[in-house]
Amino acid sequence: MRQEHYIRASEVGTFLYCRRAWHLSRHGAPSLLEAERARGTAFHHQHGQRARAAPRAGRLARWCALAALWLFLIGLVLALW
Repeated sequence: MRQEHYIRASEVGTFLYCRRAWHLSRHGAPSLLEAERARGTAFHHQHGQRARAAPRAGRLARWCALAALWLFLIGLVLALW
């Protein structure tokens, strides 16, 4: 039975950057850049968490601005009364 291999975008990038590096990675040669790859993976994980939290932070900021506006208007009405 034939085993299918799906080509990932990073694999295409490796091939375009250096065909030899792509060939070596396909044949199981160890990479010398494992530390850099681990840092990149951690960075992308943290970025993903921040990207998922951004809409929630935007909604919270809008609610805070609306509350501040209401408090200002109430204070203005009370001061003029």
